[in-house]
Amino acid sequence: MWHTLTSIMKTTAARLSALYFLLFGICAIFLVFYMTSLSVRMLTVQTQETINEEVQGLVAAYQRGGLPLLVRTIERRARQPGANLYLIADPNGRILSGNVESLAPGVLAAEGWTGRPFAYQRYGDAGAQERAGSDRVTRAGETGHDAIALVLRLPNQMIVLVGRDLGEPERFRDVVRRALMVALGMMSLGGLAIWFLVGRRALKRIDSISAASARIMGGDLAGRLPVSGAGDEFDRLSENLNMMLTRIASLNEGLKQVSDNIAHDLKTPLTRLRNRAEAALAKASEPAEYREALERTIAESDQLIRTFNAILMISRLEAGYSSETVSKVDLVDLVRDVVELYEPVAEESGVTLDAEIGGPQVVAGNRELIAQSLSNVVDNAIKYSSAPDRKPKVAVCLDRVDGEIRLTVSDDGPGIPDDADRQRATERFVRLEKSRSQPGSGLGLSLAKAVMKFHRGRLDLSARDPGLSVTMAFPGTQG
Repeated sequence: MWHTLTSIMKTTAARLSALYFLLFGICAIFLVFYMTSLSVRMLTVQTQETINEEVQGLVAAYQRGGLPLLVRTIERRARQPGANLYLIADPNGRILSGNVESLAPGVLAAEGWTGRPFAYQRYGDAGAQERAGSDRVTRAGETGHDAIALVLRLPNQMIVLVGRDLGEPERFRDVVRRALMVALGMMSLGGLAIWFLVGRRALKRIDSISAASARIMGGDLAGRLPVSGAGDEFDRLSENLNMMLTRIASLNEGLKQVSDNIAHDLKTPLTRLRNRAEAALAKASEPAEYREALERTIAESDQLIRTFNAILMISRLEAGYSSETVSKVDLVDLVRDVVELYEPVAEESGVTLDAEIGGPQVVAGNRELIAQSLSNVVDNAIKYSSAPDRKPKVAVCLDRVDGEIRLTVSDDGPGIPDDADRQRATERFVRLEKSRSQPGSGLGLSLAKAVMKFHRGRLDLSARDPGLSVTMAFPGTQG
């Protein structure tokens, strides 16, 4: 229990809760004393107003009938039940009439309001207290009651005291104090319980996140931080960290695939490069033969360098980091340049290359990356649609559809009829051609996909009858 409480107090939330609880307790205690004193002041003022009203009635009786009428009025009122006190005493302070049997010493010595409550006893109080079974000790140390009073002296020096018992205000003050203390205690216990439960729940959530983090750091890269579904700050933190972990796992998987692909797909050209050099050293005898071997070696090396550059570009783009500059790109001019560049290649392969351009389409992007991606797609379309027995056609279409700017390259070749194969075609080093008769490394569509992801777009492959359609879709709001 103590260990749990110590662990909870180490959290920032628990410390803030404890601080708020302390501030609340101070304010609540201040409120108890303030409300109690305020209620006492209000009852005291009310008591003084009641005494003043009684005094005004006695003064009126004295003015009408003198001392005899005053004495009769006091005796009549003294016999009535209630909290009012009436007393007439001689100049020496000896009680002559009224409902007060005894007073604390010095009460009748000064004229005016008594400075503070005084102790007194009514007639018959001893028997009443014995029946009640409890006597109250007054400030004077005697059994009796407390009261406040107004002391008056008549012209003949007779003393008149009019007062009121404070039992009712005292009881009211005790009730208010007890009620406030009980409310404060209940609120304190409730706040303490809520603070403990909330702090313990927060500690459990933090412990579960720490345990999951430890498992992930231990090698469980498929693990994720727990999400309770409450939508609180812990869930938002876990969701963001899970997204980060998913992204890291994706990058690690991509790195693993790149490593595997490099080991498998680049092993053949490197072996071929070495064998060619070895054959040249063993068989070539003329300078022309050495030159031819060196030229083929250089060409093979250039292809390897292009492959490595493409791999690095794809990895950088998929990681979301690129130093490439972004600016306004007119896709109309870009399409015309690429089509013009590949027209001789298409003509040599017997392929008709057409461009269907709608209106001006401008996107925010990198011209070189988009041009390289479009070139890869057009090059693939020309290579895989050419056939000796017919006149293939490749069309490049630029248009705005459903709020998107779509750059589509279509051919009427064999295409990729299977959906799974179309998805695999955008992966690195994937070549669906069984014979591998066409040159290439299988990185063209993968690079195009990475470029579209960099531009917040997408690369779609769809089957045609016959052929394949590759669409580079840009968000329409970019321009």
